[in-house]
Amino acid sequence: MDEVRIRKEKLLGLQKQGIDPYPKDAEQEFTCADLLNQFEAFAQEKREIKILGRVLTTRVHGSMIFADLTDASGKIQLVFKEDEIGTDSFALFRDFVDPGDFLEAQGTLFTTKRGEKSIAMSAWRLLAKALRPLPEKWHGLKDVEARFRERELDLLSNPEVRRRFIVRSKLVSSMRKFLDEQGFMEVETPVFHPIPGGANARPFITHHNALGVDFYLRIAPELYLKRLLVGGFERIYEVARCFRNEGIDPTHNPEFTQIELYWAYAGKDRFFRFLEEMLTTLVHETLGSLKIQHGDEVIDFTAPWPRQSFRDVLFEASGIDINKLKSPKDVIAAAKKTGKELDFSHCVGMGEYFDELYKKLARPQIKGPIWITEYPVEMKPLANQDPNDPTKSATAQLLVHGAEIINAFYYELNDPLDQRKRFKEQAALAEKGSEEAQRMDEGFLTALEHGMPPASGMGMGIDRLTALLTDAPNLKEVILFPTLRPEN
Repeated sequence: MDEVRIRKEKLLGLQKQGIDPYPKDAEQEFTCADLLNQFEAFAQEKREIKILGRVLTTRVHGSMIFADLTDASGKIQLVFKEDEIGTDSFALFRDFVDPGDFLEAQGTLFTTKRGEKSIAMSAWRLLAKALRPLPEKWHGLKDVEARFRERELDLLSNPEVRRRFIVRSKLVSSMRKFLDEQGFMEVETPVFHPIPGGANARPFITHHNALGVDFYLRIAPELYLKRLLVGGFERIYEVARCFRNEGIDPTHNPEFTQIELYWAYAGKDRFFRFLEEMLTTLVHETLGSLKIQHGDEVIDFTAPWPRQSFRDVLFEASGIDINKLKSPKDVIAAAKKTGKELDFSHCVGMGEYFDELYKKLARPQIKGPIWITEYPVEMKPLANQDPNDPTKSATAQLLVHGAEIINAFYYELNDPLDQRKRFKEQAALAEKGSEEAQRMDEGFLTALEHGMPPASGMGMGIDRLTALLTDAPNLKEVILFPTLRPEN
């Protein structure tokens, strides 16, 4: 590319002149936002200011040069006058500086005849040379996959993309603040697991050369966090990077971020109120309102949110009563009566059959926010039974516009005998071909046998919540570098 070649020649030319394009000790005194916010005062006192940033555009008009400088906070115009900055400095900028280069700019503030707030330049120096041109303004919208592969250019081109990731950062920061103030302690648990556990999911496998054994990348931090409850911690949480070797679609990415928390002695209603307060606090602190735009609709996060059982939701959506389904054959027969095509070929065990019914027939119709409660016990091998119905689990999921935002267990399973029985049932499903069945984990069972307090627990996907709050159509829009097939 000619422009790349020309920029390389410019860099070599600077180096031959003994100009260091990467100077040290570049101390930033102000941001663009600082200057614009205090512009009148600084301009009146003719205060000498210094700012660092990237050149976006340059425009040469005889003995004057106009350039736009940007940083993370905004943009401001630089004005170079040859008779004020000196002929050599003026020519050096004109001949060697391109859009994309990083500068340290020094001068005083003034307003041009056209009313644009600017810096009258007195000195400058190059901090870094860009050898490739910046992308065109709407480059990112023309090639979606290129946006994800070269996210740095996407961020430069699209302010809305930057805004999404600012929202994500504020969301995680607000969440940590809320939990810390509620007496929770942040912990870290292993990413390498000798036995995958904590969720029904297919794991990634990796090999540790020094130990000569295979490990699984974490699919969920649940079992290690519960072992910490056994160890005496009563309020804990982890912001966990997790990995699941499953399909990629608008609502799933193989690696994702979630928060899991566990609270000993919380109790059902207290835990529901706590989760509602947590999420409404996060939404309000991040966006400034509990009402957000989602497509053509407005979602109102004002709590409390309604609760409806898994059975009732599915019955209203399809006419299927899960209490009457005793075998996979019953499920298939009931599904056929709906007239809709469902694929049960991958299902092993009633839990997976129920899940297929729910995801295809009921979940897409749910708006929310709404708590879906009392999932069939076969779907939740780590949750306790509901006290009022042993065929249902003491669990709830918060759904918003068909997306599962929170997965909560208001009564965690702390009976080691029942847990061992559940693991054996899962092992039997694995022998029948289930790739998502959970494994027998003797280390976790041993921990439970030492006694785990009654507890409530919750998992919440950060990617999915961010996508919802920023009205992003795809999880890839809120993951800085999503998983993609490598280019040749």
